[in-house]
Order: sequence, then structure tokens, then C-alpha cells
Amino acid sequence: QTVLNAVPYTTSLLKDQESKRTHSRSKLQNSSFPLITLPLVTMTGHTISSYLTLVTLIITVRTTSTSLSNYTFPMPPPSSHPTATSLMGHIFVSSDSFLSFCSNSEITQVAVSRLHHLLVHAGVPSTALPTPNDLCLSLFATVITLLVYFFLFGKRHVRNRQKLAEELRMAQLQVHYLEEKLILSTAKDLSTAKDNGHGGPVRIFMDGAFDMMHYGHMNAFRLGRSLGTHLIVGVNSDESIKKCKGAPLMNDQERLTMVQGCKFVDEVVPGCPYVMNSEYLDYVIKKFKVDYVIHGDDPCIVDGKDVYAAAKAKGKYQTIPRTEGVSTTDIVGRMLLMTKDHHCRTSDTEQDQGGAKRVREKSIVLGQQSKFLTTSRMLRLFSGGIQAPRKEQHVVYMDGAWDMFHCGHVAILKEAKMRGDYLIVGIHGDAVVNENRGSNLPLMNLHERVLSVLGCRYVDDVLIDAPYVITPEMINSLHISEVVHGSRSDNMGHQQTYAERYHVPRHLGIFTLINSPSEFHLTNIVQRIQKNQETFQAKFDRKSQQEIEYYNEKYGTIFEQNCS
Repeated sequence: QTVLNAVPYTTSLLKDQESKRTHSRSKLQNSSFPLITLPLVTMTGHTISSYLTLVTLIITVRTTSTSLSNYTFPMPPPSSHPTATSLMGHIFVSSDSFLSFCSNSEITQVAVSRLHHLLVHAGVPSTALPTPNDLCLSLFATVITLLVYFFLFGKRHVRNRQKLAEELRMAQLQVHYLEEKLILSTAKDLSTAKDNGHGGPVRIFMDGAFDMMHYGHMNAFRLGRSLGTHLIVGVNSDESIKKCKGAPLMNDQERLTMVQGCKFVDEVVPGCPYVMNSEYLDYVIKKFKVDYVIHGDDPCIVDGKDVYAAAKAKGKYQTIPRTEGVSTTDIVGRMLLMTKDHHCRTSDTEQDQGGAKRVREKSIVLGQQSKFLTTSRMLRLFSGGIQAPRKEQHVVYMDGAWDMFHCGHVAILKEAKMRGDYLIVGIHGDAVVNENRGSNLPLMNLHERVLSVLGCRYVDDVLIDAPYVITPEMINSLHISEVVHGSRSDNMGHQQTYAERYHVPRHLGIFTLINSPSEFHLTNIVQRIQKNQETFQAKFDRKSQQEIEYYNEKYGTIFEQNCS
């Protein structure tokens, strides 16, 4: 009813405008309304119907304003306040003015002239040629229709994709949960079988290269140990690794230090061959009283031979699920991105004070590329056995980034633990690390670094997203007795300043700078990859393809679509 009431009001306004125009429009008297083709979209609902009615009414009023002027409509009573009728009329007139401006512009006239030439050449009668007014009106209606469609339906495929990605994530978490339950069930079966035999502890043996050891390896140790009561880990020698899959990035001692520092490992055997034959397996079983040999559920084939064929033949082989979302290949890939230009950057444009545009570069934090799904359950599993410090205990606090957790970190944490009874390790957030270290660091995000530190046997508790500057409130809340820091740092050439960061513990006389027992740091890893970048790039490409095939076989097309 409001729209119908607006017609006479609109007609009056149009009459006033018509007298002021210098260019008259084509009159359409004694002819039917011109046919205007609108893009048809499938839209339902009261809102869309109202919109189409409004567009149609605007078109009608615009093209027939002259004809409407011949009729007399009762005018609405004047009012001091704007009404719905007057507002609707002003909307029609404003659109009419805009369309008149567009149709009378030089660009439109040229475009219509060329269109007429094309249509006449195609055989269209001159009486059916569109006017500038018709062309502008059609374009105006088309643009509005497309905009309405975009806002209502344009992002539907994005929402559907996000919904599918979330469903996949939840499905993967459910798979992990069921795999954990299956492991616990298997552990009970193995324990029962052991009790029915000669009883005693169930001893588990795992082996591997553990090059650039990370929290995925630590989780494998945790899963392996859950199948028994005592975990023995064999570390492959440099020589055997080199023969089978190329030289490792870390040497024997560095890899041994990392495995020995994991709290889920009870015993370490150095110098294990990469491929175990029957003779060596018999030696391990007899000397270490091994009940079962454990490995991940991904195949391990060297020169067409199964590495664990001998263990399977003896009925001593069990599998554990692979820790998805992390691998040495993934971490090497992040480091390769950094070493290609040291700063992997993206470009962004901004205007300076003079108005000129300039390119502003910003670094990509490589830790954000992680695909690992960190759950509170995983954090609880890694935190198993943690207890609060007692009042009489000497609590030592040590903070840092702990990026790419390595043997240098293990050595300094062991040294820090020896200074007290309880060691709390603070782990800085991603933004703090990037601000202080620059480049594309951290290589591993906060959750990954938390799990790595929690897996160290010398750590009693961690402070997640620890403040960079230690405050009196923090010292009192955590009952800190001593704050320590190592003499070496992974700060990649940035100058270390402790004046503000450790001002409070220095003032209280509880700050100690301890000598780092190891000279190993993050720069060593980066330099080694830079030195053999082509070799590591080829190995990365090959391993990445193997991982894609593994996940495609496990999750099928859904995983492949999510990755793309």
C-alpha cells in the first residue's frame, strides 16, 4: 500500500525535475513498455519478492514518468514529518536522477551509438533499438540483482567448504581417540598373555634414526610404552642410516642425547642397524629380554625388503598409530622455506604521508604452517605424572622460545634441574618469539613447542605463553626460588639484553646466568641444511609424496580435497 501511495507523490516530484532538465528523454507514448531483460536467479522468500517488486516499480516510474504526468492523482496530505510515502517517493526520484545523469553522459551516448550500429547490421528494426535510458536502466537492475545474490548466496560454497573441513577435523580427532583405546586394549591383552606365561614386566623395544627428533617421536615413545611397562629404544648408527637413506642431519651423539632426554624412554641402545636381521633380533631379545618390537603403522621398506620382517616372523611385532600432522619431512620443509631467502616474505601495499603507495614486506611465521591438531587430551597425556611443588622444594624457573627442541636445550635443562628440586620452564608465545627474533621464527608454533618441552624428563612443569618480562607477581604465584638463563642462545644473531627482562629477579638476587654445557643451537641446524640444500630438497620432495600417498590411502578423497 505504501508503494502505491508513493506513485502520485513521485509523479509530482518528477514533474518538477522534468522542467529543469536541459535534455529531454525519448517519449514512449502510444507504445508498450520496453522489454528489459534482467538476469534470472533462483531466489525465494518474502525479502526477494519485495526486492523484485521494488526494482520493477522503479523501472516503471522511470520509463513512464512522462505518461504518468498526463494523469491526476490525489496528493497525500502535507506533513511536517517524513512519512513512508514521501520517503519512497524520494528514493524513486533519486534513482531517476542518477539514471538520467548516466544516460546523458558522453560515454553512454558513444556506447549506445556503437550498439545501434551493431544491432542494425544484425538486422534489428530501428523501432526496437534500445535508448540510452533503457541501457542504463538494464545495467542498473543487473548490478543490483547480482549484488543481492552475492550477499545472500555468493559465499555458500565457502561455508560448505568450512563445514566439511571442520567435519574432517572432528573425524580425525575421533580416529585418534579410537586408536588410543585400541592401544590400551592391546596393552591389556599383552599383559594378560604375559601373566599367563611367566609373569613379570612387559618389555617393549623400538628403534629408529630419530633425526631432528620432535614431539611426534616423543608421542610414539609414549604410545609404545603404554603397551608394556619398560621401553627400550635403539638408535640407528650414522653408518647404517647413510647406507639405507642418506646421511642424517644430526650425528650419533646428538640423536642419543635427544632420546635419552625423553621421559617416556627407560633405556637406550646405541648403534642399532637400520635393517634388523634375524641374528640381531635374537641378540636384542635375549640381552634386553624384549617381549615385543614396536613400530608405526606406516610401512618401512628398504631395497624392497620389510625392515621388520624378522620380528613379524617370530610373532614379536606390534604397531602403533602414527602421530599425524607432524614429521621430520614437514619440519625440514619449513626450514627449506626459510633458507631459500632467509626471510620468506609476502608483500603488502600502504600509503605514506605524501600519498604515494609503497610496498611493505612482512614475514611469514613458519610455525603457522603446522597441520598438527593439538587437543587438551594430548596435553594431558604429555603432562601425566606432573605434581605441584611442595613448599620446602627449591623451585627453579627458566624461560625461552625452545624452538626446534634440540640436544642443546636438553643439556641446559638438565643443568638447570640440577640447581633445584623442581624445574618450571616458561615458553614464550609465537608473537613474542617473532618480535624478538625476527625472520620467520618460530619454526614450530606454541603448542608444538609446549609438547616438546613437556616430553623432556628434566622438566617438572611448563608455563604456557610465559610473559617475556618476569614480574614480582609471577615469582610469588609460582613460588620461584631461582631464575636461571643459559650463556648461549638460539637468538640467531640478535643481541641479548637482560636488563629489563630479568630486572626483578636480579634486584631480588635470585637470577643466575649458567654456562651452557652444549655449543649446539638452532643456527647449527640451519647451516647444515643450507650447506646441503639441494640434497635435502630432493629428499623432502620424495618423502612428501610418500606422506601424501599414506594419508590418501588412510583417509581417501576427503583428505585430498581438504589438503588442496
